[in-house]
Amino acid sequence: MPASAGSVVKPKFVVAGGGTAGHIEPGLSVCAALIERGVAKEQILWVGSRRGMEANSVPAAGIPVLLLSGRGIQRKLSAQNLRSAAGLTKGFFTALLVLARRRPAAILGLGGYASVAALVSGIVLRIPILVAEQNARAGSANRLAGRFAKVCAVPSDVTDLPSKVVTGNPVRPAIVAVSDHRDRSAARDRLGIAHSATVIAVFAGSLGSRRINEALAGAVELCADRSDLFVYHVIGKRDFASFLRPTVPASGIRYRDVEYESDMATLLEAADLVISRSGGSTVAELSAIGIASVLVPLPIAPRDHQRFNAEMLSSVGAAVIVADADCTAQRLAELMKELSARPETLQTMGAAARSIGRPDAADRIADLLLTLAKHP
Repeated sequence: MPASAGSVVKPKFVVAGGGTAGHIEPGLSVCAALIERGVAKEQILWVGSRRGMEANSVPAAGIPVLLLSGRGIQRKLSAQNLRSAAGLTKGFFTALLVLARRRPAAILGLGGYASVAALVSGIVLRIPILVAEQNARAGSANRLAGRFAKVCAVPSDVTDLPSKVVTGNPVRPAIVAVSDHRDRSAARDRLGIAHSATVIAVFAGSLGSRRINEALAGAVELCADRSDLFVYHVIGKRDFASFLRPTVPASGIRYRDVEYESDMATLLEAADLVISRSGGSTVAELSAIGIASVLVPLPIAPRDHQRFNAEMLSSVGAAVIVADADCTAQRLAELMKELSARPETLQTMGAAARSIGRPDAADRIADLLLTLAKHP
């Protein structure tokens, strides 16, 4: 349900941000927690970008949304940056007008360029701001807003934001449900996987990772004789058609490839080991459920935040970190063989992940927002 600058909706809260699922899913989880606490959907206004995933996913959740022009600024001089700056400026004045008319009680900033216009407008209008950071190292938009925020909700005490409260990173309700009651057998029945197998789930976001995909293909062939292993490979949309699948024997390792997995909660519930990148949402979900992992941080992530995310798990013995340059077929095969041969190690790693999990993060942030609205 898109909103316009002239709409009469008067939200109690504004949620600012989007662009990618890593920003949107935590925000939607907080919205769900607010609604559970009696806030009507019509009292929430999501301010995002026309170019972001929020243009579709937020209206689908029944949350009113105001979509602004603009795109991210590149870290180099270019004509595109001039166009981006013009779009962001236009978006700022639109957001300023909307927020000035509606005067929400508080703003939740999720980060990303899509949050900038609303957050700067909130600063100008002196509307209380709560920044929710998804990564162990804060992004540029949240570092800017964090200087003016009443409170910053962070995933770890090492996150570099002021006035911080460690809430964890919100995870989807389906992940919370698995965290509350994990049933590996039922999950494997739904996926058609034998209960006795060691299940290795491999994924790297909706687009996927060519580095991980290619290394995994070789690793599967190097583990071809391991009939106890079941590799569930979410390849991603970018390379699904062109990806060269591994050759596996009929009686050896079992391998299933899919382009996209819509039910990640069931896959994670069934998994003994995950191989993936280390985005903020992935790390939050692994720790909420309690799953051992091999993490390959994206080397070009801003401020190397994926490495810091991965270290949140590796520091407690819950994950093995493999540098992108070292992510080879041989290295992944070694880890798959070594870890699957010791079920007790996988269990210990999973318990360690669970020890730092915060499946109630959305509830914590919703409570902070409600407190901020009452006592700005």
